Amino acid sequence: MSACVLVSVHAVASDETVNQAAQSVEAQQTQSALQQRIDEADEQTRADIEELRALERANRELDTTNATLDARLLGEAERLERLESALATVSETRASLPVIEQDMSNQLAAFIESDLPFQREERLARVQAPAGDSNVERIEQLLEAWRLELDYGRDIDHWRGRLTRENGAAREVDYLRVGRIGFYYLTPDGREGAVWDKQQGEWQPLDERERREVRNGLRIADEQRSPELLNLPLSITAEQEGQS
Repeated sequence: MSACVLVSVHAVASDETVNQAAQSVEAQQTQSALQQRIDEADEQTRADIEELRALERANRELDTTNATLDARLLGEAERLERLESALATVSETRASLPVIEQDMSNQLAAFIESDLPFQREERLARVQAPAGDSNVERIEQLLEAWRLELDYGRDIDHWRGRLTRENGAAREVDYLRVGRIGFYYLTPDGREGAVWDKQQGEWQPLDERERREVRNGLRIADEQRSPELLNLPLSITAEQEGQS
């Protein structure tokens, strides 16, 4: 009877051991599964965090790009406004160009007509409008003509040309221009010379000494003689010079 009891107790003990072992294995499996889920959750969390950071970086870059584009668009809008304003001004200016050209042409022609009569035909020819030229081209030509007129007041020049007398007779003479204050001529033989009197609007004869001075002026203009002070009567008075 005692032997049977011992066997049963041993059997019960073995069953408990088996059960405990089974429970231990199950607990380990459960712990392993839980740890795996935790690891997977951590990995997913890290992935989510990385994705969130990437989105934040992309958002910052987008904000920067938008700010750049906004500034560029604002600049373009301002440029377009300036262009529209400039175009409006150009349109107004273009409409007034014919009037500007005519005024410049009339003023230049009047100035030449009232000035000393040197190379008058050549100077007035610059005022004439060549066929086919635009208003802008004409204004540029008139500006250049004005610049040439200004230059005449700063230099000394000479040339040979025709002199027509009151009786219609013509002869070749040597002309001398000293700025815009003196205009003279001398015949090739040196026996006749005159100064243009602007106030009287006619030539006034020069004496022998004055003709020698004109000859010296011709040589200076031709760079055959060093510059020097010429003792000659002027074509205009001081009062006329102030009005020029």
